[in-house]
Amino acid sequence: MPAQCADGRIATAVTIRQQTERLEAQVLSPLACFSRDSRGRERPEKPDPIRTAFQRDRDRIIHSKAFRRLTYKTQVFIAPEQDHYRTRLTHTLEVSQIARTIARALRLNEDLTEAIALGHDLGHTPFGHAGEWALDEVYRQFDPRVHFRHYEQSVRVVEVIENAGRGLNLTWEVRDGIRHHSKGREDLPLARGAAATLEGRVVTLADRIAYVNHDIDDALRAGLIALHDLPALALATLGSRHSARISAMVTDVIAQSEGKRTITMSREVLAATNELKDFLFDRVYTVGARAREELRKVAGVIGSLFRYYMEHPAELPNPPGRAGRKACPKPSRRALARAVCDHLAGMTDRYAKNQFARYFLPTGWPGPSP
Repeated sequence: MPAQCADGRIATAVTIRQQTERLEAQVLSPLACFSRDSRGRERPEKPDPIRTAFQRDRDRIIHSKAFRRLTYKTQVFIAPEQDHYRTRLTHTLEVSQIARTIARALRLNEDLTEAIALGHDLGHTPFGHAGEWALDEVYRQFDPRVHFRHYEQSVRVVEVIENAGRGLNLTWEVRDGIRHHSKGREDLPLARGAAATLEGRVVTLADRIAYVNHDIDDALRAGLIALHDLPALALATLGSRHSARISAMVTDVIAQSEGKRTITMSREVLAATNELKDFLFDRVYTVGARAREELRKVAGVIGSLFRYYMEHPAELPNPPGRAGRKACPKPSRRALARAVCDHLAGMTDRYAKNQFARYFLPTGWPGPSP
C-alpha cells in the first residue's frame, strides 16, 4: 500500500532522477545549469525515471553512429602507421576528461559538461583540418551562399542526421554548447558569441587545452618538431612536459573562474596558450612539404568525391528527392549539394579512401581460373 504522511496525505514516490536533481540543488554552485531547469527539447518527451535530462543526452551521444565513427577519423595525422597518435575519438575523450575536471572543481553540472564534450566533434570531416578546409572549398563551388564549419555540422548531426533523419532530440543547453565550442585559429577569449552556460564555456577551453597539448605531443613523436622549437616563453610559463602544461592550464582556469560568471585564464597563461596554438598552425598543420602534399591529396579526394556525387546522386545512401516509393520532384542543386556535404562529412578516413578508389582507380581484369 502507498505510504501515508502524518497529516493523512498519500506520499508520492520520488524517482531516482528527482533525487539527483535535488542533490544538484544542494551541491552545485548557484552559477551551474541545473538539470531540472533545462529549456527542454524541440520535441517534448516524458522524463526518464533514472537519468536527468543531461545524463540522457550524454548516453544518446555515446550510442550514436556518429560517435562510433570518430574512432576512424583523423585528428592531425592522416592514417598514421603507428598506434599511438590521437584520433578524433581519443581527442574527444581527452576534452571530456579535462572539461569534467574543471566542472567538478567549480561545482558546475558535470553531466551537462560531459554531454557537450562528447558531442562537440560529431560533425567533423575525415582527414582532420585538411578535410574541413577541403570540404568547405568544394561545397561553396556548388552553393556560394554557404560554408562548412564542423561545429555547425555537429549540431546538424544531432538535430537532423542521426536516428534516420529524426536527430537525437537533445536539450537546448547541449546543442548550444556544441554550436559554440569551436574557435578555429581565433585567440581566446572569443570575439564572437560564447556558449550560454558556464558548462559550455568550460568545454571551449578544454578543447583548446586538449588539442594544443596532444597535437604538440603527436608532432614531437612524428619528428615534425623538436622540444627546443616550441616557444620558450610559453614553456617557461606552462612547463616543458606534456602533463605539466595541461596541469598548469587546468589549475589556472579553476583559480581564475572560481565564483565568477565566466570561464577564463590569467593573462600570462592565456598568452602562452594562444602562442602554442599559433605555433601549431604555423609549424605543424599547414607548413612544410609533407603537410602541403597531404593537403593537396585530401583536397583531391574530397573534391573528386563531391563532384562525383553531384553527377551521380543515386549513389548517395539517402539522395534528396527520394521518399520511399513515392515520386518526388527533382531536388534543387542546393539541396543536392547539402546532401553530398552531409555524406562526405560523415565519412571516416578509410571509407573516403575506399570510395575514392572505387570510383576513380582501376581495379584490373580478373585473371584466368586455375
